[in-house]
Amino acid sequence: MVRLTHFDEQGDAVMVDVSAKDVTARTATAKGRVLMQAETLKLIMSAGVKKGDVLSVAQLAGIMGAKKTSELIPLCHPLPLDSVQLSLDCLPEENAVEITATAKTQGRTGVEMEAMTAVAVAALTVYDMCKAADRGMHLTDIRLTEKSGGKSGTFKAP
Repeated sequence: MVRLTHFDEQGDAVMVDVSAKDVTARTATAKGRVLMQAETLKLIMSAGVKKGDVLSVAQLAGIMGAKKTSELIPLCHPLPLDSVQLSLDCLPEENAVEITATAKTQGRTGVEMEAMTAVAVAALTVYDMCKAADRGMHLTDIRLTEKSGGKSGTFKAP
């Protein structure tokens, strides 16, 4: 039976003790999308949003979000991030912005939460910057797509 690592034998929440783990190179990639009206995506692509360049601001916000992950997620270890890369791609055929984030560190625990937080914060920023034009946007499919490093090895989403 799989045991949840953030609970002790009494069922109390605990921060996982990673002190005995080896320091290894760890990488995680996450993706997500913001779905919107076609006109909203056209505004983004033509730099027509009054608040500024939506994709650049969201990219920066995602990087900042990754750096703050341990302050946002209870029991999440603060990690020295070596790299956080974000790409935001407009998909006109789907009326969507697809967000991909990759986080890297040399550490004792993985960077999955940092990658997913980067995607979520970038997506929220797209929403915030465009909500005046389209309050019906929605964030979807935020998920881990790949990770490597550590005892559990490599994961690739199907």
